[in-house]
Amino acid sequence: MTRIHLPGILAMAAIVVASNILVQFLLGDWLTWGALTYPFAFLVTDVMNRVYGPQAARRVVWAGFAVGVLCSLIGTQIMIQGDGYEYPAVTLRIALGSGAAFLVAQMVDIGVFNAVRGGAWWKAPLISTLIGASLDTLIFFSTAFSVTMAWVDPAADVSWAQEILPVLGVGPMTPLWVSLALADWMVKLALAMVALLPFRLIVAKLTQRMA
Repeated sequence: MTRIHLPGILAMAAIVVASNILVQFLLGDWLTWGALTYPFAFLVTDVMNRVYGPQAARRVVWAGFAVGVLCSLIGTQIMIQGDGYEYPAVTLRIALGSGAAFLVAQMVDIGVFNAVRGGAWWKAPLISTLIGASLDTLIFFSTAFSVTMAWVDPAADVSWAQEILPVLGVGPMTPLWVSLALADWMVKLALAMVALLPFRLIVAKLTQRMA
């Protein structure tokens, strides 16, 4: 690991820590504030991939994964009081879902980016982020809240996520966690588009420094 990779590692660590904190605060009915910070992890990965190559990007991802695991371990020790019950801020299902989603999605992002990196400048970051972000949402929410994954942590009470409601308040009746996942996915897709401009600017600046 070289010194030039350090800014990417620090940026990824900052995003992971911020997202783990902000996910505790609601933003409307379907989101948390963490939904607005976490998608920029894909921006960091893609910038590192474009400028320094896939090996550097993977190093940054592993560093982010390690920080995420540490945050989850801390979260399992923080107890929250609510509705007459005491429960950990981070359950085993949430910890496993978060870690698996991050690692798989980011590594797939790197692979897809490399597969299409020879096209127009926006093609690789956009396609790789859309695919990676979709996987991230699917893996996390299904692992953390779906009844099919209850065996992961039978003691965890996620009954609140199974409440049957209209999707995003207007669609067909589904468990609450489906609305949460859909809202999260939509934000990720929107921010994938927004991140194209900073991607272009950051890559250009770093490329000039290396010239």
